[in-house]
Amino acid sequence: MLDQSFCDFLEYKIGEVFENSTRESVRHFWCDGVLLPTFEVDYSRKTVNDKRQILMTAYIGPTGQDIYELTLKFGKKALSRYARGLDVTECLPSPESDNWWDVDIDRRTILIQLD
Repeated sequence: MLDQSFCDFLEYKIGEVFENSTRESVRHFWCDGVLLPTFEVDYSRKTVNDKRQILMTAYIGPTGQDIYELTLKFGKKALSRYARGLDVTECLPSPESDNWWDVDIDRRTILIQLD
């Protein structure tokens, strides 16, 4: 299930990722919020099952106020849990690892891959 609680959790984890990153370009970044899409249909179970991702908004950067498009990609475990209405926070990999997320500073995009 995706709700404000999940967005708050993701905001905190993105901040941890930046803090622990080996990428110098984002070590000084932080996250000041994550927003779900405006319309619930954009993150409905059917839409997520069909597209396997959700486009969200994240406020990140040196001040935490730059608007980035966040693509949240669902792996098999996350898809299965989401389809059953279960919590997907446990599908977020460890913040110490750099292989499940990417930031494009020029395009202002961030990609997060759930397990």
